[in-house]
Amino acid sequence: MLGPVILAASRSDAMRRAVSAAPVTKPVVNRFIAGESVDETIPVVRSMADNGLEITLDVLGEDITDRAEALTARDAYLRLIEALAPLELGERAEMSVKLSSFGQALPGGHDLALENVTAVVEAAAAIGTTVTLDAEDHTTIDSMLAIHAELRTRFPQTGAVVQSYLFRTEEDCRTLAAAGSRVRLVKGAYKEPASVAYQDKSEVDKAYIRSLRILMEGGGHPMVGTHDPRIVAIAQDIARRAGRKLDEYEFQMLYGIREAEQLRLAAEGHRMRVYIAYGTDWYGYFMRRLAERPANLAFFLRSLVTRG
Repeated sequence: MLGPVILAASRSDAMRRAVSAAPVTKPVVNRFIAGESVDETIPVVRSMADNGLEITLDVLGEDITDRAEALTARDAYLRLIEALAPLELGERAEMSVKLSSFGQALPGGHDLALENVTAVVEAAAAIGTTVTLDAEDHTTIDSMLAIHAELRTRFPQTGAVVQSYLFRTEEDCRTLAAAGSRVRLVKGAYKEPASVAYQDKSEVDKAYIRSLRILMEGGGHPMVGTHDPRIVAIAQDIARRAGRKLDEYEFQMLYGIREAEQLRLAAEGHRMRVYIAYGTDWYGYFMRRLAERPANLAFFLRSLVTRG
């Protein structure tokens, strides 16, 4: 299995330097990264919105090592919100944040991350949109969910992400599937130990369906994060059985992956939201995209051979 190897490489400074220096890397990265700056990314947002797609935006950056970097990450989101305001897209263009980029792992990091993300959530609400808290490795989940609960006391539209490969996720879904909640369900893209996470793909998929059923039968707004055609079809069936209308849940896919399917679902009346990442700190995000799907890795390797 190459996935775990690639995930391990995503934490390697030596591999980061090697991949970053390869001449082929940037053209391939551009498939998954919308740009290095907000100015490069806003035209992509506008184009997707014109095609009936919704958007969630991620300013790349994680593994912050000091408070100054955490403030820089916060300010990058505040600049993004300023750039989104004139588009007047409301919740059609929301933001996704990793609390690690706001200092979660630093001493006193829980409170620091809460302070920084609160400023972003407040600014997002002022332009009529919202924020979703991304899930990271399992050691951060309790802190993320506690911050999510705190934010929802003032901003109930704040979303959270759960990962089906973690054993805890079904119970987390039962807690989160309350009226007004927004929950994105994904399979998971971090290297996790067998003590906390399913290791077999079929078990991860089964857990995904069980968690999805909990969310669809609950009172919140499920966000189905998948590129798997089989799970897309199953999600539609579960939604119908739960009596949900098309605007009472949504699909989410990554920028640069299955673009035709994104447009097809939007044309059929589904809410289809595209996860757009941008920024210069792209390495960890890029490596996780390669680890998630063999097709992504094959695409990268073909490019290496062709360019070579």
